[in-house]
Amino acid sequence: MKSKQTYLLALLSAFLLWLAWPPMPFTTPLLLIGLVPLFIAFDAIAGNNAKKQGKRIFLTAGLTFLVWNTASIYWVYNAISAYNGWAVAVPVSLIPYGLGALLMTFAFWLYYRLGKYVNKKIAYLGLIAFYITLEYLQQTWDLAFPWMTLGNGLAGMHQLAQWYDHTGIYGGSLWILVSNILAFEAYKKLKSQTGYLRFRTLAIWALVVIIPIGISLTKYFKAEQKGTPSNVVVVQPNIDPYQKLENIPPAEQIRILTHLSDSIGQPNTEYFIWPETAIPNYADEDRIRSNTDFISLQSFLSKYKNGTLITGIESIKIYQDKKTITTKFDNQSGIYFDNFNTAMQVENSANVQFYHKSKLVPGVEKMPFPKVFSFLDGVFAQLGGTVGGWGWQDKPSVLYAQSGIGVAPVVCYESLWGDWIGEQVKDGAQFIAIITNDGWWGNTTGKDQHMMYAKLRAIETHRDIARSANTGISCFINQRGDVTQSTKWWTRTALKANINLNDEITFYVKSGDVIAKIFSVLAIILALIIPYRKWVKK
Repeated sequence: MKSKQTYLLALLSAFLLWLAWPPMPFTTPLLLIGLVPLFIAFDAIAGNNAKKQGKRIFLTAGLTFLVWNTASIYWVYNAISAYNGWAVAVPVSLIPYGLGALLMTFAFWLYYRLGKYVNKKIAYLGLIAFYITLEYLQQTWDLAFPWMTLGNGLAGMHQLAQWYDHTGIYGGSLWILVSNILAFEAYKKLKSQTGYLRFRTLAIWALVVIIPIGISLTKYFKAEQKGTPSNVVVVQPNIDPYQKLENIPPAEQIRILTHLSDSIGQPNTEYFIWPETAIPNYADEDRIRSNTDFISLQSFLSKYKNGTLITGIESIKIYQDKKTITTKFDNQSGIYFDNFNTAMQVENSANVQFYHKSKLVPGVEKMPFPKVFSFLDGVFAQLGGTVGGWGWQDKPSVLYAQSGIGVAPVVCYESLWGDWIGEQVKDGAQFIAIITNDGWWGNTTGKDQHMMYAKLRAIETHRDIARSANTGISCFINQRGDVTQSTKWWTRTALKANINLNDEITFYVKSGDVIAKIFSVLAIILALIIPYRKWVKK
């Protein structure tokens, strides 16, 4: 098979994966066979005795994953170009487009290298381990961008992912990889063998596909919405994110938010959820009770006896010295401070609670590897910044109302971290409040993907979700991942619903991303076979 043909097969895989990816409707099952053309290309390359097979393998896989990633997250360019223009946006966008693709490609290249020294079954095991390990790396290191984790793809048809309450998204990645491997092997057997044995692998593949689907659909249709009801309002103020920080006074924004809340609030409403950075003023957390915006919020809440407000706010903490790696120094006032992307909880009492966004966007909210680059802190200080970027908190936390209700506050990007939210649920969160501002991306599929991924968090934790997005999509999601109410993009509105407060702890919440951790250990062991067989044993 010529190079041109293998590259066409690589592009076919990219197309199938893109077609199966959220928010495409009804095409999710294509993920279970989307990699088969790429495996066919690999098989053709490996069967050719030409030189530089490793290079061809790398380039072929790289083409698939670069095209698939870029087509699925093209909207990243929108957010960058809005402030910086196309000349800056094009090269900077290549980082998220290319880095994830590079890691996926590396997993397939390692599989090729391992296959030279072990039998086919161990090589396939290595591929699964390498791929999931590098997905897990995309979730855990300072360049984290777990958007394209294979298991996220089932958000398009969440009815097939009900067993995520045991496995999380890495169970989905495992299922998709195993299905593609078996589908490729079934294709080879059908081509090369005769008689009934040629259908054996196909039958095994069918079972691997059908059994998890059957289990999931059974769980879906038998699922009960557990817990006690609570009346919750989510607000979508629809304020242009590129104007809200400079052109619209904070008092006007608060007026819009309170008006929308009052328009559907009830005497028994227990929670109002406002979006990320709904209060755009930098507020000193230690002096918050004297802040004029805070006083306005308490005045609004006074109409609701049992009401609690969770809102996004940009907050600061002032120190006597450089307390954290993200601490900045203001030359004019002579103070040290941290600024945070915060979820603040306000009640009809003096009690105020803060949660600082912890999963920060690399390069935008946080300089990757700040400890490594700490020697540059003096240079950044001269520019009014720091190597750390925004501040963050190291451990997840829960916001508790005076009624005893526990809420998992999730700020924007954090909704991709199932294990982080699982820790909040383990610590007592009875529902999940997602606050976000997806307007940076414009009316693209990015906002739809972000909302759909939240469905997986509901399934993993068996928690209802109230999602407030500045420009949309705001919604309510029940414990089996159904969107029960939602808003339209770029509309000013509010929604209310009686959600369920659940105390059940799922297996996934107890165990976290154990699948990814097990495969990470296995990947290291299998990867060591390559240098051992190549140099040590030789």
